[in-house]
This record gives sequence, C-alpha cells and structure tokens, in this order.
Amino acid sequence: MSQTSSLVLAGIQWFFFLFTNTVVVPLSIGHNFQLSPDAIAASMQHAFLLTGAVCILQAVFGHRYAVMDGPSGLWWGLTLSLTVSASSAGMSLERIGGGLATGFLLAGFTMMVLGRLGAAHVLQKLFTPMVKSAMLFLMTIQLTMNFFKGMVGYTEFGTFNLPVAALSVAIAFLVALIQLKGRGRLGNYSILIGIVSGWIAYSFVFPGQHAGLSSDSGRSLFSLFPWGAPTWEPGIVITAFFVGLVNMTNSITTLSTVEKIYGTQTTDQQYKRSYMLTGLFSMLSACVGVLPFGLFASSIGFLESTRILKRAAFIIGASMLCILGLTSSVTAFFAQIPPSVGSAVLFVAYLQMFGTALRTIEGTTFNSKTIYRVALPVLTGVAVMNIPAEAFQALPIYLIPIISNGLVIGVLVSLILERSVNWSKMENASTANKAATSP
Repeated sequence: MSQTSSLVLAGIQWFFFLFTNTVVVPLSIGHNFQLSPDAIAASMQHAFLLTGAVCILQAVFGHRYAVMDGPSGLWWGLTLSLTVSASSAGMSLERIGGGLATGFLLAGFTMMVLGRLGAAHVLQKLFTPMVKSAMLFLMTIQLTMNFFKGMVGYTEFGTFNLPVAALSVAIAFLVALIQLKGRGRLGNYSILIGIVSGWIAYSFVFPGQHAGLSSDSGRSLFSLFPWGAPTWEPGIVITAFFVGLVNMTNSITTLSTVEKIYGTQTTDQQYKRSYMLTGLFSMLSACVGVLPFGLFASSIGFLESTRILKRAAFIIGASMLCILGLTSSVTAFFAQIPPSVGSAVLFVAYLQMFGTALRTIEGTTFNSKTIYRVALPVLTGVAVMNIPAEAFQALPIYLIPIISNGLVIGVLVSLILERSVNWSKMENASTANKAATSP
C-alpha cells in the first residue's frame, strides 16, 4: 500500500471518528429542546462545519496535535440535565435555551481571556497527576456507560433491544479482535472497518430501520439562536461559567497526556493559541445552536489504538467533515449510520483511556490511607452517575447541573483532597512503619 493511500485511509478513519463523536449531540439536544427536523438538521450541519474548521485550525495554528476539538461532553451533560429538569422547575425550554446561550457566550469569552493571560500555568499547578487520573477514570466510565447503553438499544423505559444488542456486541468484538490480533497496518484501521462492516450488517439484519434524518431535512443552513434568544438567567449563567472553567482544565489533562504519545512538550504559546481557538468557536457555536467546544480526551484512546499520529491524516478527516457540513443531502445520508453501530465502535476505542488514566499515576505506591487520593473521588463520582436524574429535581435549578454531574463532583473532591491533605507525610509514615517492622 502506497504512502498516499495509507494517508487517505487514515484520514477517512479520522473522519468517522470525528463524525460519530459529533452527530449524536445535535440529535439528542434538538430532541430535548423539541426542535423541528429542519432545525435539528441545521444544527447538525453547523456542528460538522465548526468542528471540522476548529480541528484544522488547532492542528495547524493551535496546539498542533491530532486531537479532536468539538462539542464538549461536559456541556452536553449540563444541557441535557437542565432540559430534563425544566418542567419540574417551572422554567420554559426557551428560557433555559436563552440562559444557556448567554452562559456559552460568557464561557467562551472567559476562555479566550484567561487563555491569553496564561491561566494554563495556574491550572497545571492545580491539576496534579492524581487529579488528572481521577478525571480520566471518570470520563472513561461516563463515556463507556453512555456508549454501552447505545450499543444495546437501552431506552428511557429501562428496556433494551436484544437483537440490536447482539449485533453491537459482535461489532465490538470484531473491532477489539482487529486491534489485538491485526498485523501490520490492519489494526490501525479497526474503527473504520468496524463502522463500515457494522453499517452494512445492520442494513441486512434490520432492513428499512434508520435512526437518522430524512433526506429533505437541513435545507436552511443559517439559523441564529434556535434554542432561544440570549437572556439573563443568573443560575444557569453562573453554572455555565463554572462548567466552562472545568472544561478549560480538560484541555490541560488532554494536552499533557497527548504530548507523551508524541514525545514532545506543549509550550505556553500552544496552550494560549489552543484556548483562543476553543473559546472563539465556543462563542460562534452559541449563536447557531451548537454546544461549546472542548478538546476530546477520547482522542487519546483513538491515537493509542490506531497509532495514527500524522497531523496530515487528521486534517484530511477534518476537511471531509467541513465538506459534509456544507452539503445537506450528504449530511442526511451519513446521519443514517445506526447509533448502535457508532456506539459499539466507540465503546472499544474509548477503553484505551482507562490505560491512560492508569499510566498517569504509574509509579505511585498506595497504602491504606493514600488510596483515598484516587478511590474517594473516582467512586464518589461513579456513585453520583448512578443516581437517577429525578432524584435531583428537588434542588435549585442552578445546583442541579453541578451536583448531578459525577465527573464534576469527582474532580472537585480530588482537587480538595490534593490541596488539603499532606499525602507525602502519609507515604513517608507508611514507609517508616514498614522499615521498623521488617526483620
């Protein structure tokens, strides 16, 4: 296989990774805001176009890595939890959408300003390897839980589709098998093989069943503030501002981990340019009904599983996503990819993040006391993730997005532990006790 062919195939695989991580967001958000199919299709096109554009700019001028920048999972969780609690809180969806638009604009502007002022230095001091590890563990758990539910066709009524689940498990097994046993470059294209073969298999096993948009959708590309015009809702805006700060720390975690894969060091200028681009595109996204942007830590799993590190391949994939965003008929076609197939492939790809979290604390020795450094934040976050959303509806609406988000709670617990407890003293005391009791 020629070098050009390999680069094109790698670019196609990056395209599918970018696509599958983007397409589900406007579909779920649009459904929760009760938007029309045309409005959802327009939001989807905006998401593709902006994601492709910011990824190209990041690879060329920003952080200069092959790392996805797109609609952030943190913002996704915040938006979904707010729309779910709207009826119980007595607030209309339009008010929530307007408040979120204001919060998104403020968060994007704040990221640009703090990034330019060099806030990465402060965040790096706060986010020790232990905090980064807790965050990666929780992100892995949260994402794989969502993808597993998508694999098995889990519904809001607590049931799942057994035939869909069986096919999804087979697809996931195929992708894992190619990654583990594939020789040469075959293992590098496991995600591409999984999506294409899974889509074909789904079409044969479940003919006529598609979860995408109709081909007539998405003709109106430009639509401003489809969720609602910006309004001042203090609780929502403050919550969005806080989540924006947490989202900034995700960039630190992602870039500091990716630089190890590339064997390089991320400079202050790279951090500043990265924050400027992410903040700018977050403000643009707020205007067209797309979630604010953030670096995807899941890119780490993709890079480790495929070993496709060339920025050229990443730029090819991002360019294809831009073209997709400009063509409504092509968008409608690719939107027919069954969610269960995309979830099955991404479930396997994201497993690599677990290993990344382990390597972040590699060399650290734990005892009966210091184990709290990782166990308490991770298990607290997982516990919160497993509490039904309805249980938080009695809380004030501005507290729900924070307290109901296991990832945010786990990171906060880890930050508090790292700043308030002298773990080195406990490690030294344990070592001294062992030395004293040894023969």
